[in-house]
Amino acid sequence: MSMAARSTGGALALCLSLILPMGALAAEQKKAPTPTPLSAGELYAIYADKTWTWSTGGGRFIGEGRRLVAWVDNGGKQSFAEGRWVVDDFGQMCMRATWTNSEGAARASTCFGHRKIGDTIYQRRQPSGDWYVFRHASTKADDEFRKLVPADTVSLKAKELKQVLATNK
Repeated sequence: MSMAARSTGGALALCLSLILPMGALAAEQKKAPTPTPLSAGELYAIYADKTWTWSTGGGRFIGEGRRLVAWVDNGGKQSFAEGRWVVDDFGQMCMRATWTNSEGAARASTCFGHRKIGDTIYQRRQPSGDWYVFRHASTKADDEFRKLVPADTVSLKAKELKQVLATNK
């Protein structure tokens, strides 16, 4: 083999050794999945006619009319909420309600963003909460998604508290 051939072959090998890893890196970057927002229809299917159970109570997402009823007992201080829940095609679900307790009433709006990568859904409290897995592709026992249950565990408690507060005025 001539010196020129060795030199050309060496240069080619050097170029390939530099180009191939860059190509692999570019291919890896192309494979990185992009989170996409859930549609309003997907969010409706997740929340409609479910109760999101919380450690202190829960919120009931009534499909018909998109009404929201919630009840909490935070250290003996009970509150109930009545309002609406809305979803959009940007992956957002918002609860807009008036919360009432023995001290009075106040309006509140709480929103959660939802994104998916493949079959895994991520959620965060808007506008600046941390993203976390809401539902794994193969649902796990501790997924937040599992706290959405068909049973209505809050409407009766909210109704009873509403009656108690009305009679105490």
